[in-house]
Amino acid sequence: MVRFIRIVSLAFVALTMCCGTSSAAATPFDIYEGSNLRKIVERGTLVVGMELKFWPFEYVDEQGKPVGFDVEIAQTLADRLGVKLEIKDMEWTGLIPALSAGKIDLIISGITGTLERAKSITFTSPYFTTGLCTLLSARKAADVTDVGQLNAPGRVLAVKTGTTADLVAGKRFPKATINRYKEETACVQEVAAGRADAFFYDQISIAKHHKQNPETTKALLTPFTYEPYCIALQKGDFDWWQWLEMYLATIKADGTLETLRAKYFKDILGK
Repeated sequence: MVRFIRIVSLAFVALTMCCGTSSAAATPFDIYEGSNLRKIVERGTLVVGMELKFWPFEYVDEQGKPVGFDVEIAQTLADRLGVKLEIKDMEWTGLIPALSAGKIDLIISGITGTLERAKSITFTSPYFTTGLCTLLSARKAADVTDVGQLNAPGRVLAVKTGTTADLVAGKRFPKATINRYKEETACVQEVAAGRADAFFYDQISIAKHHKQNPETTKALLTPFTYEPYCIALQKGDFDWWQWLEMYLATIKADGTLETLRAKYFKDILGK
């Protein structure tokens, strides 16, 4: 990680020096002045977008206060930056547009870094990795033991709109019928009621939904995709991206990330 950051930094400096003969070339000071890193520090507040419906990553407690793994990641980030944290709760499909429009500084909301999304926004290195797993209807999909069996005519799959499961379903299961829903809970209800064969979501959520519906569902908890959860920021902000990379490297090295992981996932994943 350190070597990678140094290489990128040297490449950036070299590019700046090569362009130095042009009076219009951006200087390191210009880049610093335009960085969201500087603006956030001067403002004294970090604005993070989340959809507070994704237990145990981000949700609200009985008092309506944001809590969860991602919330603590965001709070730790703000603390290390020396600013206050403001969380903006919004629908999942609105997060990337809000980031691109500058309405929020970051997305920390269990967002998977993908090549397609990286065309319009920038991602850090992963701070958590998981994969899509499968919640099955005990009535409609009692015979299913492998996710590949769901790619068949007559199979009905429920996915949450705008998620990686939504993107993957059409490519991996073209023979099945895919029904899209705005809410995660609606997908679970379709499966539990036997109206859908399966629902695809992250490993932790699928384990939770099966435990809550043990009589009407089954769970395939071996991931069939790779899902790296990353921090998302606007394109073109090298200073801000580099600071975030150093932040992640630091909380991995000093044990903060592992402590938070154990707090939220040890009982669920057993590790």
